[in-house]
Amino acid sequence: MKNYTPMLLVVLIILFLVASSSLYIVDQRQQAILFQLGEVVDVKTSPGLYFKIPLAQNVRYFDSRILTLDTAEPERFITSEKKNVLVDLFVKWRIVDVKQYYVSVRGDEMLAQTRLSQTVNSSLRDEFGNRTVHDVVSGERDKIMEIMRQKADADARKIGVEVVDVRLKRVDLPQEVSESVYRRMEAERKRVANELRSTGAAESEKIRADADRQREVILAEAYRKAQEIKGEGDAKAASIYASAYESNPEFYSFYRSLDAYTEILKNKSDIMVLEPTSEFFKYMRNSGRGGK
Repeated sequence: MKNYTPMLLVVLIILFLVASSSLYIVDQRQQAILFQLGEVVDVKTSPGLYFKIPLAQNVRYFDSRILTLDTAEPERFITSEKKNVLVDLFVKWRIVDVKQYYVSVRGDEMLAQTRLSQTVNSSLRDEFGNRTVHDVVSGERDKIMEIMRQKADADARKIGVEVVDVRLKRVDLPQEVSESVYRRMEAERKRVANELRSTGAAESEKIRADADRQREVILAEAYRKAQEIKGEGDAKAASIYASAYESNPEFYSFYRSLDAYTEILKNKSDIMVLEPTSEFFKYMRNSGRGGK
């Protein structure tokens, strides 16, 4: 019995090797093609454990996730204004028909990216050639990306690939063009600034002149009203004086004389030379009579 043990182990090892070579696993992130003598006999797009004929059949795996094609260097394109622009972009793509993908590009990812890059660049040249720099930089950028995606996807389907998205990361002018554009932009901004300054100065003068005019009008109106009020006050005072004079002329004369004394003799340093018999001292001379 002991003589059969090594042989049994060898048989078990052989059976294990045969069984392991008869099974293959497809990951959820992969698709697989089963070949028999170099020909495609089956395609596996769902994850799981599958069987194959050892030695006669072999399996090749392909990534089913979204892949990225990113340009190493910006590409140069010409706009409708005959100006060069540098475009940096990337493409998101994935395999949707693995058999067609293998037949078209032999399952080579680099060949597939080269095909996609050629398609996108060709479409971009057409689109940029019909648009201005402003359109490709900001005006119609989203529209261009969507057109690129549709055109690239239509061509990519021929090799079993779906283009998920095309994005323009950056659109710049070449250095030699940028300097002239910046100088022109600077000159334009200076012109606009000077125009705004002159307009502002004119508006300032206009506002200042209007304010001065309104000030003069307000002062004139206030002076007019003040004179009217003063005239009304003087008229009312005259009316009161007249009424007082009519009521008692003697008392009115006495009151006016007291006002004159107060105004003339307001300060101690005031000196006035008059005869004692002057009419000015009329009520001073008669002041004692009222007490009798």
